[in-house]
Order: sequence, then C-alpha cells, then structure tokens
Amino acid sequence: MRALLVPVAIATLALGACTGSDEPGADPSPTPTPTVLPSATEAPVPPEGVCYRLAYDDALAPTNDREPVDCARRHTSQTYVVGRLDTVVDGHLLAVDSARVRKQVARACPRALGDFVGGSEDDRRLSMLRAVWFTPTVEDSDGGAAWYRCDVIALAGPERLAPVTGTLKGVLGKPEGRDRWGMCGTAAPDARDFTRVPCSADHSWRAVSVVDLPAGSYPGPRAVRDAGQTPCEDAGRDAADDPLDFRWGYEWPTAKQWRAGQTYGRCWAPA
Repeated sequence: MRALLVPVAIATLALGACTGSDEPGADPSPTPTPTVLPSATEAPVPPEGVCYRLAYDDALAPTNDREPVDCARRHTSQTYVVGRLDTVVDGHLLAVDSARVRKQVARACPRALGDFVGGSEDDRRLSMLRAVWFTPTVEDSDGGAAWYRCDVIALAGPERLAPVTGTLKGVLGKPEGRDRWGMCGTAAPDARDFTRVPCSADHSWRAVSVVDLPAGSYPGPRAVRDAGQTPCEDAGRDAADDPLDFRWGYEWPTAKQWRAGQTYGRCWAPA
C-alpha cells in the first residue's frame, strides 16, 4: 500500500389635464396641454436555458455581453438560473459591484447548481462542472437592470473550458454523465505532471470520494491532512482489485480554498 498526500493546489404612462368652467359668464381660462410623464421601460433580463460560447477569461469576468448560441451546437456555458438582485438594504441602494451584492450572487448560484445538473453533492464535488455568474454592468445597473445570471461550465484542464454539445441538465444524475464529467488526473495527484481532466479524457487516476470536514474556521493544514488518512485509505482499498496491494491519494484544502467554500478533501485512486 502506497499513500499519496498532497494539498489541493414595467412600463407606466400617466396623463393629466384640466379644463376651464363651461358656465355662461365665467371667465374663460386656457386649457392646459396634457402632460405626458416619462415612461419607464424595464431593463432586459437574460433568458434561462440558453448557451454561450465563452473563453475561460469570459467565464471569470463579472459581466458578459456575448450573444447566445444554439445549445445543440458546441458551446462552453449554459444559463441555468436568472434571479433578481437585492440591492436595497435599510433603504439604501447598493452598487451592483458592492461586496454585499457580489456575496449574494456567490451564494445563490452554487446553491442552485444541483437542481440543474442533478446528482448528489459529492457527485458535484467530484466532477469538473462549476458554477459561474454574471451581473449587469454598473452603467446598466444605473439604468435599472437588477438581475444575476448563473451559468454552468465544464473545465477541461487548467484555465481551459471543455466544449459541450447539448444540455448539461440532469447530467450528473446518470452514470454515463458522472463518467464523462467526473474529475480525473493525468497522473498521481502528487506528481509534478498531474493535471485535472474530465474522466472522458485520457487519465490514470480518479477522484473517488469526499472527506467532509467540520464547519467553522480553518482548522489548520495538519488537522485537515490527518482527517483524510483513514477514509482515503479505505477508499483506495475499495477501488483496488487487490485489497492487499493498492495505492491511494488525498488532497486537503488550503486556508485560501477553505475561505472560498471548499471545506472538504478528495480521495484519489488509480483508474
């Protein structure tokens, strides 16, 4: 048995008018011209279910103005939720790029991903599918736009998006979807040439299980490392043909990753 231990690198219109008296002998008074108040046109909202051809940098940007493409053709992202921003706090209007608004969207989009791609929480943690999100530009927000858009992307490797044909809806609820979009590696996770890839690509290792860690503050590298030893050894043994001769690996979160929401580790085994 050989162990590998690595840290995870609406529109309104109003008219007003009045007239003078029609009684005989009354002083004639001019009839004011009707006043048309300015109309309000609701800012356009992105549609749900549509697909886009984004580059990696596009997916990380806070805003996006690409035109949708046919989901039956090659694309790299699909919108699964469009919601409304809560930009008013205690009667004050917050900027669309404020920390509070950004945190609101950063919580909402990952939380909603499971309802779209299916599978369990562990299936999503062991996959190459990720949530990204966009909001209006500051200029559009000043014009009344108050939406957020959640897209799902698939990673093909470091800073690369995988091309997708068709929809990703429900994909992790099917064995073939988990096999295609599962997280695999080109080498052992502690190897210098290790790269994460979808399991549909050439690979020699696979992320096989998740180690849940206690919520709260980051417990430190030693604590998160030690927490995965036994569960990952067991996972490696279960994945091996020979329970007396097997390899396993464990990745644990760094403090930075913990702050970003990754409060779990991953167990790896040869594929």
